[in-house]
Amino acid sequence: MKNIAIKENHLYVKAYRKGERFVGRYVVVYVLRDYAAKRLCKENPNKQFVNRLGLSVTKKIGGAVERNRAKRIIRAAYDGVKNDLRRGFLIVISAREAIAGKKSDDIRTELDTAFEKLGMYQSSSRTDKTTL
Repeated sequence: MKNIAIKENHLYVKAYRKGERFVGRYVVVYVLRDYAAKRLCKENPNKQFVNRLGLSVTKKIGGAVERNRAKRIIRAAYDGVKNDLRRGFLIVISAREAIAGKKSDDIRTELDTAFEKLGMYQSSSRTDKTTL
């Protein structure tokens, strides 16, 4: 299923201020429970909770080509772990300067660590954390 993007600036600000944070070498991950999750669940054709994903890549990373590449590899890494995650959350992934020149496998390893430390994995697949 396609990722649902966070489009409103106030949701990014909420995730930054109130969300749990993991700071890694290549990315910073913010996770916050989505208060609109029930509404989105009703609108979803599968009637399931979904995570909304926001990406933040600053000009410190480089020009437009480098920033778009960073977003592509973050999306590819996120696609590898998204099926194991708990649902109903806002997830904001912010790239750091060290991401330049890295592969999606490196980023996936870091996202794996981040989501495990934040307790985002479903209990049946990775950890003993409870789901929604």
